[in-house]
Amino acid sequence: MQTHALKPRLSFWQLWNMSFGFFGIQFGFALQNANTSRIFSTLGASPDDLPLFWLAAPVTGLLVQPVIGYLSDNTWHPTWGRRRPFFFLGAILASLALFLMPNSAAVWMAVAVLWMMDAAINVSMEPFRAFVGDKLDTSQQTAGFAMQTFFIGCGAVIASLLPQIFAHYGVSNVPVGGAIPDTVKYSFYVGGAVFLAAVSWTVFTATELPPPDMDRFQEQRKHARSFGVALREIVGGFGHMPKTMVQLAFVQFFTWIALFAMWIYTGTAIADNVYGTVDAQSAAYQEAGNYVGVMFAVYNGVSALAAFLLPILARATSRKACHTICLAIGGVSLASIFFIHDKQALMLPMIGVGIAWASILTMPYAILAGALPANRMGYYMGLFNFFVVIPQIVSGLLLGFFTKHFFGGHTALTLALGGACMVLAAVLTLFVTDRAGKVTVN
Repeated sequence: MQTHALKPRLSFWQLWNMSFGFFGIQFGFALQNANTSRIFSTLGASPDDLPLFWLAAPVTGLLVQPVIGYLSDNTWHPTWGRRRPFFFLGAILASLALFLMPNSAAVWMAVAVLWMMDAAINVSMEPFRAFVGDKLDTSQQTAGFAMQTFFIGCGAVIASLLPQIFAHYGVSNVPVGGAIPDTVKYSFYVGGAVFLAAVSWTVFTATELPPPDMDRFQEQRKHARSFGVALREIVGGFGHMPKTMVQLAFVQFFTWIALFAMWIYTGTAIADNVYGTVDAQSAAYQEAGNYVGVMFAVYNGVSALAAFLLPILARATSRKACHTICLAIGGVSLASIFFIHDKQALMLPMIGVGIAWASILTMPYAILAGALPANRMGYYMGLFNFFVVIPQIVSGLLLGFFTKHFFGGHTALTLALGGACMVLAAVLTLFVTDRAGKVTVN
């Protein structure tokens, strides 16, 4: 087992600067999560086909994340560092995709742009996880991931509310001629600008630690430039995953089935269950879409606040127990949406989902970081995200079938299924080995 060298302790503002880019990254993800199904439906997609169209996102992550992790592990520039070149390149491409997405004229075009957008966001996002492992000592890693979670929550709150805010100030929320409403268009334009600005802040204010043994690193980098060697190492890593990573893989699998169900089907579920419509061209359906943005803002806002409470709960119990409790709360909350027909009451389950989301973005990565070799942090963090995207692919292939043939097209029941999966993930967390166990509050 490789030991981790003691790293300089960072101040609050250093943690702030190195994490601020996630504010922009989550701006992009939040706009994608809250509005993609709405865009597809407005362009004429059937609810049964939505999971298949959403496959673009996880398949892209499956292909991009381990490759970017491997490349960033083997990158070093005296000025740009190791991870920051990927932050910046991904931000430029993601911003372009965010401008293109609401201007899609057909479903096939929206799906193609979703591929581009998700690939670009992943290029920026994946190295951010390794960034914490690179720069922070084990005693600060939970605080580092919690800071990322705080910015994820803040970015997502604002991004999710944007269509509602624009509608409040008189921007049209009606899909004229089958086109995407102006509220959604302007929201994506703002998102593109914020994504690039926030990631650039981290790129130009944060620094990176050089490899401790530069001569050895240069030799390894020359070796890694061979395509055959790179491919062999990327694929071969599956057989050498740490035990903790394997255990967390099962937790992630059921967690992300639940999340994918929520992102795909909350819009149609609320339109049907609360607004009484399944007509994507109706004003009520578009109003439901805006309200889903409010709901998603609530759960992300809760997660931003909960992020700083998680280390305290983990210290009082353990990181494993903390994650178990949060997932159980989130699973029950998500399932309860099926029983709610009043839009104001929908805020309560969103609080529970927000608590779970804060832990999902923090605890698995904090537990994992302590079990990984430092020289392969980026690669294994990218590989770990296989267990985020594989369940989404499974969901994309099966959720539509279950919704149509077992739930009679009622997508609120699909959300209940997602809630049950999250509760199962909570149970599986109890079997994870966490070397560090309890944590200190930073």
